[in-house]
Amino acid sequence: MAKIDLNCDLGESFGAYSMGMDDKVIPLISSCNIACGYHASDPLVMQKTVAMAAQAGIGIGAHPGFPDLMGFGRRNMTVSPAEAAAYITYQLGALYAFAKSAGVPLQHVKPHGALYNMAGKDYKLALAIAKAVQAFDPSLILMGLAGSESVKAAQDIGLPVAREVFADRAYMPDGSLVPRSREGAVIHDEEVAISRVVRMVKEHRVTAIDGTEIEIVPDSICVHGDNEKALTFVTQIRSALAAEGVEIAPLAEVVK
Repeated sequence: MAKIDLNCDLGESFGAYSMGMDDKVIPLISSCNIACGYHASDPLVMQKTVAMAAQAGIGIGAHPGFPDLMGFGRRNMTVSPAEAAAYITYQLGALYAFAKSAGVPLQHVKPHGALYNMAGKDYKLALAIAKAVQAFDPSLILMGLAGSESVKAAQDIGLPVAREVFADRAYMPDGSLVPRSREGAVIHDEEVAISRVVRMVKEHRVTAIDGTEIEIVPDSICVHGDNEKALTFVTQIRSALAAEGVEIAPLAEVVK
């Protein structure tokens, strides 16, 4: 039976501000990406999210981003590859502390937002991130956009890598994500999202926003926890994939 990971970005509340439906999403996914305090989250949120993920037995990943709480890490920043690498190391250390205290391992690393998108197109930035992850723990899986420079950089240095696709995001003809500032960037129709996911998993193809057909090979599917239809998406995606004979499994079981 084919296997695919189903992941969600979690732990993105901050202080008195709540975001997402973490407690409801966690039982439905196989891996989670937990914010590390730069674009979102705080120590208490990180601790609580790790504990919930550990109790559910799902794969735990770090979700490091730019130091941009006000912009939620979605604004591009001009930083050197060395600075980006240091940001990754710093945030990995923070989440690792909570994972170690909870007695659970880290499974993967998925950069967040603008850092993720920039690394997807900038090989030097992607390589710096991959090397930072490898230096911290060479067994960690780096998650990057399928077909991106992030995937290539990880492969070039022998770091385990997972190719990620998005259930609720539209694609550009070059395989990158449509910027959130553009209309149609986020898919709100669950039927459309689910049919796209099944096609990506089964046929390795997706229709870009301009109608172009592009090849895409997934190891993991992301559903955003801050999408108001996240629970509907996750539940129906699981059912649709099961009907197609595809098993939902943690990333460590998909990427060998």
